[in-house]
Parts: sequence; structure tokens; C-alpha cells
Amino acid sequence: MAITLYNSINRQKEEFVPIEPGHVGIYVCGPTVYGPPHLGHAKSYITFDVLVKHLRHSGLTVRYVQNITDVGHLTDDADSGEDKIQRQARIDHVHPWEIVDKWTRQYMNDMEKLRIAHPNFYVRASQHIGEQIEAVQKLVEKGHAYEVNGNVYYEVESFPEYGKLSGRRLEEQKEGVRVESRSDKKNPRDFALWKKAEPGHILKWNSPWGEGYPGWHIECSVMATKYLGNTIDIHGGGLENKFPHHECEIAQSEALNDAPFCRYWVHNNMVTVDGIKMGKSLGNFRTCEDLLTSHSPEAIRAFVLTTHYRSPSNYTEEAISAAASGLSRLSQLQTALLEIIEKNVSAGTADNEAEKLCGEVDAKIRERLDDDIDTPGAIATLYSFVTEVNRFISASALSARVAAAILTVVKEWGSEVLGILPAVSNKTDVDIAPIMQMLIELRQEMKDAKKYDVADAIRNRLKDAGILIEDTRDGVRWKRI
Repeated sequence: MAITLYNSINRQKEEFVPIEPGHVGIYVCGPTVYGPPHLGHAKSYITFDVLVKHLRHSGLTVRYVQNITDVGHLTDDADSGEDKIQRQARIDHVHPWEIVDKWTRQYMNDMEKLRIAHPNFYVRASQHIGEQIEAVQKLVEKGHAYEVNGNVYYEVESFPEYGKLSGRRLEEQKEGVRVESRSDKKNPRDFALWKKAEPGHILKWNSPWGEGYPGWHIECSVMATKYLGNTIDIHGGGLENKFPHHECEIAQSEALNDAPFCRYWVHNNMVTVDGIKMGKSLGNFRTCEDLLTSHSPEAIRAFVLTTHYRSPSNYTEEAISAAASGLSRLSQLQTALLEIIEKNVSAGTADNEAEKLCGEVDAKIRERLDDDIDTPGAIATLYSFVTEVNRFISASALSARVAAAILTVVKEWGSEVLGILPAVSNKTDVDIAPIMQMLIELRQEMKDAKKYDVADAIRNRLKDAGILIEDTRDGVRWKRI
């Protein structure tokens, strides 16, 4: 079955065919690093993590590029307001680059904890100022941009197809929607390519139009095409970036290069809280760091992936806990299979049936992920597989050879691609008793200090990993589950 993706620009599922056979170029909008990553960020980067891993698992070579926005993203997401990073630096009384470095490190750390593989490389907007200035100059020369008082604007009416991604045609766009009406623009819908630095602005560079800094949109156009070519295979990002950010990227890039900018646009939907988008500006967000103190990375990933990426995910603590409960069955199965392998059982009455089931499940999960990254369908198939295999195990009907084959399917999809199963070695002779004793003592210290949330988090994380802690009259006991 061919891989299909929902292409936002054509509003339909389409077979994915890369420009160069066997090779894929994908660019995903990364974070603006002025604050902590939250669950909304996690959904986006978990989504594209699974997409990239599935593409590679399907035999394709992928160059995955992700940007770090460290300048130019203004507080209204358009052409007015203060640079988000400079504003946070002013609040914290530090230099803007301190904000950038602090939150970039936090972002990298949180993504690693969430088992999100790094892209092939990250690109920072501030490291490509020269290329952005050249691009703006070229747009002016080609009649797509103009300069007024040190600001350079893209003339939207020079690009008749503006709006083809979002569906917002020029004649339907109203003044003041995402783009501020400014007296020095020819048209209120024109957007900034280069902004004049006002007195006191720290993040600024010399340019043909005076000291200033790039607009948010031109950054991604320049970096995506520099590393992936004038036409790229896949551009990913959150649904909220479709307009104006991605719309503006298309207008700039296609005017610059006289070629289609991107063949497949993939947008993930948002995380909501009581039906309202989770976001920093609304103050209703949960940071990744905070969530990771009470939930395992696998439980957070399972929560995200049990909803299709194009549908909103409504956050509740109960939803993540429910996802963790489902994962415990996977961990228990893994442990049971490892025990069969360790015992080296030579033959099983259900071996033929189990081997056939392995092939069917492997094909079904691949089919679900081929179909627009249907992670809920893939996970449901994996859980059904657990039920069937447990039936064989209960009847002591599996050999070590077939148990290893089943374990390969579970680990390949559950751990390596979906990332909802902790990676565990086939070796079962590792003595974890000393580690468990240390964790039990640490948990008791937290309880004595009345830090019950931390004590509960230790217990819950161990349960997610397949280890149950029991408080009994005779003391604390633990066992594999």
C-alpha cells in the first residue's frame, strides 16, 4: 500500500511521491524560544517524529530540518508588537540571547525525554541573516516588495495566488485580521519582510535599508529552500500557522524562485483545554517538564497518538492516566515474552497460528500508518494483538522462537516507531533490586516531607514501566506486572 498524506493545500488525501525517488526532504516549523515547551508543542513534534520514523521504516532516506526561531517573531504574530524574545528578556532583565539559550536547551531536553528523535539538523534564524537580506533584495528587484522608512513589505497583490493554502482570498481578507493596518503600507494586507529597529532594540543587523531585523515569515522560506531545494517534499507545522505564516512563506518562496514551494503541506491540529486552544498567551498550558514529573514519556505520547493528528486533543489528567493504563498491558506482555525466551521453550502448540498473526498484525499496522499516519488505528491494532498473544501465553502454547518473533513486532512498532513502549533489552538477568530499594527509600522521604505528589509520581512512573509498588502492613513491596 502506498503512503498517503492529507495535503492541506489540495484539501484531500494524496499518495506521497517524493521528488527524488527514495529520498524525502521535510521542513517543520520549530519553536520560538522565549518560554517553556508545553503539551501543544509536544503534540506537533510527536506527530512529525512518528511521520519521519515511519518514512524511514518504509525504506526512505529522510532529511528532516527544523528551525529555531530566535528573532523576528512579534507578539501579535504579524507586523506589530514587540519581539517575543526581546520582550521576555526585558521582563527577566537579561540579554535576549540568554533567553534564547535557556529555552533552546529546555526544548531540546524535553524533546529527548519525550523520545522525540532530533531532526538531521536544526537551523536558527539569526544564523541566516545574510541570506534573508539577499532574499528581500531580490523580491524588491522583482517587483514583489517595496521599502518605506526602513521597513520592507511584501506586496500581496503582486502574487495573485495568495490565499491558496488557507482559502482566504485577497478580496475576502479584512483589514486588521492578523495583520495590522499601517499607514506606510500600500495595502493593509502586505506583510513585513524586514523591520526597522526602533531605538533600544537589541536584536538588529545592518542592511541596505538601515539597522533592523527580518520578518518572521521570510526566515522559514530562506532556511527551508537553502537546505532542501526550491521545491520541498513536505512542510509541517501546527494548524494555527497555516495563516498567515505558511501562506506568506508560499508567496515569498514562489515569487523568489519561480517554482512551487512545497508539494505536501501537513498540519497537526491543536491541544485544547475545555475546548479552548492551549497556549502561552492564554495561560492555560501545561509544560512538558511539569507533565513529565507525573507521567511517563510513553503515556504522554500515547495520549497524543490515540487521537488522529488532524483532530484536536482535549487535555485532561484523566486522559493521560487512561493512556498509561492501556500501556501497562504492553509492558506486561513484553515481560511475559522475555520470560518465555529466557526459559528457552522449544515448541508451542500455537506457534503456527501465532506466526501467521504476527504477519497479519505487522501488515495491518503498516497499513494504518501508511493511511495518513493513522496512529489511533495502529495503536488499536497493537492492543488487539496483545489480547490475542495473551491467550496463547495463558495456554503455555508459545515457543521461545515464536515469542521472540512476537516481541520483535511489538518492539518495532510500539517502541521504535510509535514510541509508546519503553525500550527494554532482551536480557533479563539485570538485577534491579538495588535500584528499586533506592527508589522506595526516596519515595518514603518524599512522603515524610509531605511531598505526596512526588511520591505518587514515582509510583505511577514505575507502574507505567511494568513495576508495581505495594504499601503493606509489613512494609513496601514491589513486583513486575
